[in-house]
Amino acid sequence: MSRIGKIPVDVPQGVEVKVEGHVVKISGPKGKLERTFHNNVSVKLEDSKIEVSRASDIPTDKALHGLTRSLIYNMVFGVTQGFKKTLEIVGVGYRAKVDKNILELSLGFSHPVKYTIPEGVKIDVEKNVKLDVYGIDKELVGEVASEIRRFLPPEPYKGKGIRYSDEHVRRKAGKTVG
Repeated sequence: MSRIGKIPVDVPQGVEVKVEGHVVKISGPKGKLERTFHNNVSVKLEDSKIEVSRASDIPTDKALHGLTRSLIYNMVFGVTQGFKKTLEIVGVGYRAKVDKNILELSLGFSHPVKYTIPEGVKIDVEKNVKLDVYGIDKELVGEVASEIRRFLPPEPYKGKGIRYSDEHVRRKAGKTVG
């Protein structure tokens, strides 16, 4: 039995869950999420707990069992507390600003990089170099943060670029003349 999959997901006060076949709809104080799950995994709501079970013991069903439970837990967590990723811009003259739903990054290119912020994600900029990406969908928040980082990943010699706040960039020694 899947260790993660057999743990039921607690539904806190103020969160509404609807299970219609393989579609799970969860709404809470921060918003609504909906997701369709695989046919080999069944989801049941009993006594403010969501239980996930699988059809058979083949390895793919075992993997889907734990995955489904984790996705449902992330949905419940997202509609109650939300998710956040923090990015830092390192480099002289590099900065960011948000205007309505467009993030504008000055990264040393000939033109500023403009990124349209998708629906369901909010970005705050602090001191022009710290970006906070917020949202209720963990997958979407991580994807947006990854796309922003891809514009200028940190380079190993001076460490300049866009990085996650908890990321450690391994530095290399430059060439020495001698």
